[in-house]
Amino acid sequence: MVVLDTSIWIEFFKARDPYYEAVKKLIEEREAIALEVVFSELAQGCKNEREQKIISEYWKNLTKYSEENLLFNAANLSYSKKLISKGVGLIDSVVIYAAYKFECKVWTLDQKILSVVDKKQYHFVLK
Repeated sequence: MVVLDTSIWIEFFKARDPYYEAVKKLIEEREAIALEVVFSELAQGCKNEREQKIISEYWKNLTKYSEENLLFNAANLSYSKKLISKGVGLIDSVVIYAAYKFECKVWTLDQKILSVVDKKQYHFVLK
């Protein structure tokens, strides 16, 4: 299972390879994990109704992980690891926390996330 960060979803929705094909395969294999905060970011950035409908349809159909207090637990992780001082905000902290909590990998292009995660365990790379 792979938690996809906003940066990867953006590349996918813009149909940019190699991301498009790789994410498509993860979705087909039900290996792509959607987080509400990530899709909320995507929805907020929609430029028109068509984009909003596409984001909403994906959100409805993707595998989701959630837990009660997800944001609060991510904030506590951020505090304990001093992520905010490393430039990692709350949404990125949720991505990191979810990957840790659900024992998934993270796939991101965000250098701030990459600077704080264990790349062997929590970083997804293209083969």
